[in-house]
Amino acid sequence: LKAVPGGWPFSGRQDMESVDVIIPAYNPGKEFERLLEALSTQSYPVQKILVMNTEEKYWKKIWEKRFPIVEVHHLKKEEFDHGGTRKKAAGLSNADIMVFMTQDALPKDKKLIRNLTEPLRKDEKIGASYARQLPKSDCRYLERYTRSFNYPEKSAVKWEKDTKTLGVKAYFCSNVCAAYRKNVYEETGGFVEKAIFNEDMIYVANMAKKGYGIAYASDAQVFHSHNYSCRQQFRRNFDLGVSQAEHPEIFEKVPSEGEGIRLVKKSLGYLVKTGHIWLIPQLVAQSGAKYMGYFLGKRYKKLSPKVIAFCTMNPEYWKK
Repeated sequence: LKAVPGGWPFSGRQDMESVDVIIPAYNPGKEFERLLEALSTQSYPVQKILVMNTEEKYWKKIWEKRFPIVEVHHLKKEEFDHGGTRKKAAGLSNADIMVFMTQDALPKDKKLIRNLTEPLRKDEKIGASYARQLPKSDCRYLERYTRSFNYPEKSAVKWEKDTKTLGVKAYFCSNVCAAYRKNVYEETGGFVEKAIFNEDMIYVANMAKKGYGIAYASDAQVFHSHNYSCRQQFRRNFDLGVSQAEHPEIFEKVPSEGEGIRLVKKSLGYLVKTGHIWLIPQLVAQSGAKYMGYFLGKRYKKLSPKVIAFCTMNPEYWKK
């Protein structure tokens, strides 16, 4: 793992490259409008904002007038897929760099696009970069620590060889806010057509196996966090387990359990150190829900359709 505390090594790429932002959306509201406004005023210009909107009835046409760079494509709820929808959107983009975001992420400043794409613009062997996720103002105390665990202060570049020391963390990437070089994306096959979850890590793992690096750009920052209940954590991690079970060629050699245990231990130590010991039961409950969901997801083939329907966060996926 190569830490990059002082910026990215310069390799001679000075040309201005085009950037499209791609956002899957469902029933977008005021938060989404703030995102469109923030993306329209970035210091590094966005060529186009491609919105893959689920159900046209939820779309506000005024946004296309207010933000001329917005291009919306509508689809039915049953058509949406975490991998397939993003793959379709990538086919609609002719930009040099594609930035994928979720509708509930908000840029911290006007330098997001510049800082996120800088690793790709300065080193052609880096095929993907992802942003640092900061907690929102309403984020719970324990989740704030999880944010800092997954998104530290220092930038870094990860390669396939780092799986020996980092395990599955070497493939970590998040489409909450991530950039991909288009020519590398096309060369390495792009997102999988069908994915319940984890389409970002599946893609970058395949990309890393072909010699490309994954950059973590800590100076590219978005506000994004969730206050999931234990039940939501269970379902989210069930889908995570399913995605890994469906791609053993990637995840069998780099299991996630060790990273999960490390997070629990670090979180426990943090609560004790900061005097928030009353949150330990919450940590135990959430960790148990995560593990049970993940455990069952990895073994989903042994479960009945009714049990799967109860466990999953994405019921539409199972109807296809």
